[in-house]
Amino acid sequence: MADLDGNIDSKDFGVNRPQETPGFPVKGAGQLDFGMRHRLARIFSDEGRTVMLAFDHGYFQGPTSGLERVDLNIVPLAPHADALMATRGILRSVVPAQTDAALVLRASGGPSILKELSDERIAMDIEDAARIDAAAVAVQVFVGGEHETQSIQNLTTLIDAGYRLGIPVLGVTAVGKELARDARYLGLATRIIAELGAQLVKTYYCEDGFEQVTAGCPVPVIMAGGKKLASLDALTMAYKAVSEGAAGVDMGRNIFQRVAPAAMIQAVRSVVHDGATPEQAHAAYRELSNGAND
Repeated sequence: MADLDGNIDSKDFGVNRPQETPGFPVKGAGQLDFGMRHRLARIFSDEGRTVMLAFDHGYFQGPTSGLERVDLNIVPLAPHADALMATRGILRSVVPAQTDAALVLRASGGPSILKELSDERIAMDIEDAARIDAAAVAVQVFVGGEHETQSIQNLTTLIDAGYRLGIPVLGVTAVGKELARDARYLGLATRIIAELGAQLVKTYYCEDGFEQVTAGCPVPVIMAGGKKLASLDALTMAYKAVSEGAAGVDMGRNIFQRVAPAAMIQAVRSVVHDGATPEQAHAAYRELSNGAND
């Protein structure tokens, strides 16, 4: 039987001994083929860091606050992002083809907020991701959810397809209301996603044990921004996540729902890429936004 209790406080994660990535700056990607590494190099800097801007919320929420007009609210932010996470419908209809940002394409979907969200399916062919020139495709994985097995199958099907065409897969840990966002759960979910072959993982931050979550995952962990926080709190969360092993952040509401989104994404960049403290980044946000403190 599976050792359920033995996973609580079980192992030495070697948090002070980073995993080696010979020949390539992205964790766990040194042995991938050229196409995979070339696409990952679009997402990550030479130091293996990324700032992703997520605005794929409309695929199940509709025109949520801040995303009523993607052309007006999001497109001006694209030059400040390393990668854009969006649906193919938005990319084709709104995002300029001239953008330099890497494209991370939402590839799963199905239910809306009116239904059970874990009942997702693969929502596009991998060949369309190649046509769009996506740097990666993203799929929700509902570990512990009602439709966990289906979401795992969505993940593995996309991973197999991605290997055929050299397109990495981002596994996104989907945490429902009934699941705790603690290190035990996040460590379980991220490790499952990586073990099944995803080249990168997106998950939430937790105050206790996040460094074990990142150390126990053999591929890059990207912190999900989640619900909107006060600007200093959001920058503090990003700082802690990166300090504790995250390869970067994928923020949406904590950027596009600000009074000054362009100022906020630049402040986030200063944390992720320049090592700014939360206080320094927040001061930059206030300066760039003419005093905003939302």
